[in-house]
Formats: sequence, C-alpha cells, structure tokens
Amino acid sequence: MTFTQLEYIVAVNTYRHFATAAENCFVTQPTLSMQIQKLEEELGIKIFDRSKQPVVPTEAGEEIIQQAKVILQNRNELLETIASKKGIVNGELRLGIIPTLAPYLIPLFMPVFGKKYPMVKVQITELTTENLLIQLKGGKIDAGIVVTPLHENGIREDVLFYEQLMAYVSEKNDLNKKDFILSKDIDPNKLWLLEEGHCFRSQIINLCELRKKSKDGNLFEYEAGSLETLRRMVDIGDGITILPELATFDLNKSQKNRLKKFQDPAPVREVSIVTHRDFVKKKLVAALKKVILETIPESLKHNEQHPVVPID
Repeated sequence: MTFTQLEYIVAVNTYRHFATAAENCFVTQPTLSMQIQKLEEELGIKIFDRSKQPVVPTEAGEEIIQQAKVILQNRNELLETIASKKGIVNGELRLGIIPTLAPYLIPLFMPVFGKKYPMVKVQITELTTENLLIQLKGGKIDAGIVVTPLHENGIREDVLFYEQLMAYVSEKNDLNKKDFILSKDIDPNKLWLLEEGHCFRSQIINLCELRKKSKDGNLFEYEAGSLETLRRMVDIGDGITILPELATFDLNKSQKNRLKKFQDPAPVREVSIVTHRDFVKKKLVAALKKVILETIPESLKHNEQHPVVPID
C-alpha cells in the first residue's frame, strides 16, 4: 500500500470517473487503474463498482476511502509541521474567489504574496459562491475567499474585512444631488443588478428591500455579468447600481463624483476566507490571510461596527 494508491482512490471517489481522476492526478488512466487494481488485490477487496456509470465505491470501498483521507491528511499535516520547523513555507495553494472580489483583491495581495513566498504555487479560480463551496467540499480547492456569513455545515469562516456598499449614481438621476442616501431612496426600476447566481445580487435585493417593492416581480429589467458592466451602464444612462468599496478605489475623479455613501451606519458586506473543516494547509492559509490584511486599504479595517447585509 502506498500514499500514491490512496491518492488515486480518493481522486476516483471525488470525480467518479477514472479518466478525469487520472487527468487531475497528472498520470495516464492505465497507470491509475493499474495502481488501484494492485491495491484491491493486496487488500482482497473491490473498492469500486466499475459496472456503474458514474463509477461508485462499494460498501467496503466507502470505508477504505474514508480511512485513506485520514491517512493522507495526517501525512500532509506531518509534512507541513516539518517544513514549518525548518522555516520553509512551500507547496501548492488552490484558491477559489468570487467574481465581485477577484479583479479588485487579487492585484493587491498576489504580488506581495509571490515575493514573500516564492516557493508557494498559487492556483486561483474565479467561482460563484455555490460552485466554490462544491469544489471546497470535494477537495478540488483548499480555500475560498467569499462573502459571508454562509452558515454552511462543515465550512469554517475566518473574517478578513468588511467593505462598505456605495451607490453609483448617474449624473442624470435625482439622487446625484444628495450627499448621503438611504436604501429607500433607490428606485428599483432604475437599479442595475448582477445576473442570477451572484451572491452580491442577493445582498442588493436585501439592502434595497426589493422583494417588498416588487409585487409582480417585473422590476428587475437590467442585469449584467460584472460590476464593470453595471458601472458603464450607469455612466451612459439614467441608472443606479451598488458597488462594494474595493471596486471604487480605481475610479477617476468624475466617476468618484457619482459615488454616494449610505447614511451612517453604512451597510457593509463581510469578506472571509473559508475552508473545509478537514483542511490541511493551515500554514499556507494563515500566510495568505496575513498578506491580505497587510495589503488591503486602511479604510476596510475600520468597518466592523457597520451592519452586515445578509446574503439570502
């Protein structure tokens, strides 16, 4: 029995397909299949029922796979401890991040993290919160940066910072004359929203109480796939959108004049690193959190007392 064989059976269990598991283990399918067959022969037990598609573990195989996960986790923790004792931070960190954070947060922390930890390979994937959680639970990523609270079983949330939410208002709109606004001031018929699937969309609907205002459900006429698209649509029309704080720092002078803060205490969204309860790469995640907190704008560090807008 080898660690490699255990990694292979965990991979097949995750992907439920030998070819996909082999691809993600960076080996050929015959190599992966041969090693799993050797393990089955050594144990005298069939781990997978190959007659079914997608492939599924046998009853005995389920128990073996769970034990394999524990053994691999203990091995990784041991290797991390040894590396830490040597003062070495290395390895691979597979990170998921939601699209409304990625273009604004990644450029802040990645250059610093790369210089500080040159032996760490960081693989970043943009994912919606739903898909990020699926990949996190399936072991396809090690950690995620998302908006919380999620209240998801088996998921740990470690808060990073709180972003104020701000209105971005067309110069043609009456709200442009105000210094501060209230959520009730926003006309839902002129509000630009992200398309379905983005947690930020749900937050804005909650913030503006749009479900109460929309009895027939026909008010949400304008939808887009990115915050930048929403901002551009406001620039050319008589509309409004909501931007998180990190998305406002690169605006030019005329664009910043279109920003309107909500009346104190301004609403915020909570941003956290999330991990699975069984995650191993604690040192790498701790290093990532430290660098993020060192590189974010100072204003984000003073929003703790503001009301957090719920996601759903």
